[in-house]
Amino acid sequence: GTTLEVKDLFFNTPARRKFLRTEKTEFNHLLDVIKRQAMSRFDVSFTIKHNGKIIHQLKQGVSQAEKERRISELCGKKFIESALYVERDSVDFKLWGWVGLPSFSRSQADLQHFFVNGRVIKDKLVAHAIKQAYRDVMYHNRFSAFVLYLDLDPATVDVNVHPTKHEVRFRDGRVVHGFLFSSIHKALADVRPQDQLTEAGLEGDLYPRQAGQALVDHNELPAQIYQQTAMSLKESRLVQDTGLAALQPQFVSSAIVPPSIKEGVTSPTFIGGAAAGFTNKGGQFAGSVLSEQETEEIPPLGYAIAQLKGIYILAENAAGMIIVDTHAAHERITYERMKVQRAEQGIQSQPLLVPESIAVSEREADFAEQNLEVFSSLGLGVERAGPETLLIRQVPVVLGSSKVEQLVHDVLSDLTTYGQTDKIEATMNEILATMACHSSVRANRQLSIAEMNALLRDMEATERSGQCNHGRPTWTALSLTELDKLFLRGR
Repeated sequence: GTTLEVKDLFFNTPARRKFLRTEKTEFNHLLDVIKRQAMSRFDVSFTIKHNGKIIHQLKQGVSQAEKERRISELCGKKFIESALYVERDSVDFKLWGWVGLPSFSRSQADLQHFFVNGRVIKDKLVAHAIKQAYRDVMYHNRFSAFVLYLDLDPATVDVNVHPTKHEVRFRDGRVVHGFLFSSIHKALADVRPQDQLTEAGLEGDLYPRQAGQALVDHNELPAQIYQQTAMSLKESRLVQDTGLAALQPQFVSSAIVPPSIKEGVTSPTFIGGAAAGFTNKGGQFAGSVLSEQETEEIPPLGYAIAQLKGIYILAENAAGMIIVDTHAAHERITYERMKVQRAEQGIQSQPLLVPESIAVSEREADFAEQNLEVFSSLGLGVERAGPETLLIRQVPVVLGSSKVEQLVHDVLSDLTTYGQTDKIEATMNEILATMACHSSVRANRQLSIAEMNALLRDMEATERSGQCNHGRPTWTALSLTELDKLFLRGR
């Protein structure tokens, strides 16, 4: 092992001592340095002591579970529980590590760690690629959390561009940017409700207790109460799954409501919070009893049982309760369908009645002239009209009323800095998001049980369905254990 001992730190520069903060602040700065080293070298054990007390004792880790244990201790258990493991290889790069789910966002960029060949860096190109990957799911003014490792040929990256060695220069920044963006973007898009429920430990049997078993003393209760068993979920669920009509605020679906009364039970069993044939002022419930059809598995988001205040869907799955924000969920579903439709049709352009002239630097004009095909692929018709002048002749149809001059400047800035741009796509998506918002189910609209179940099934099949177009969560879950705690059951 190696022991480093530092003494007389301010012997040659005693004046710097007065700029020190409190002992706690300075120790935290030192601790951050050691933490970053510990995250970069899982093959090394670290013991951190302060004033004779062991702060961290990190054992060597080789397997993914051992690495996650170290990350959990250094970044917090909450982070590793709310993170996706990412691993992607290409011919020239390998990216692996953990990215936090959009629901685990931060008020500042204090949990963002990126390593290139084991060296911790803070690079603008890397930060831009990751921020772009989260753009569609991150709530405004919030920051993502990640611990990521990029491995590549050392000859393709220069680590000597900054005195602190915290910045690097990639030989082909455009390719690196694209690789990082696509890897993280795909990982976030592939998350489905069932993945989040599994990560949170909310999968499993809804009624793990045996019939007649309770968390209180049976002798204190009347026999007819504690001997009553819970109605199984598959006896109360709706079984026919049909999707929402594409891009329409109305649901098109039908469902079969199973029997609500079990044999031997004389009192009515509630479906959707009301006895069959009744409705509740605050929401829409199942109102008829038809034949039952069995299915093999309970879907991740379960089956709808009620609508609350015309805003929330209450559903029951295998672990407990699911609560869905109807408008937010439908907004995301509609938005994703619009994006797919736009991608299939390509970017449609229209000529401007009067071409727009914009002033740029000579360097930007040269760049635009050399990359006319790139602008054309973005739906922009650009030509050079002078040493420092560009002429915009056509724009994407959907952006007809946008500020073209500012948009072109932003595109040029991205292309010259990062080698690619998403400004056109981002602007188009903002318009699609607005359209999706206005065409989605509004609050206070009463939905039938069939419509609610159709929405749940579409959520399970839609990318990024955990967040609406503005980054707000679309659903949350409460396990039976959590519900028990609310009512002090078992204490």
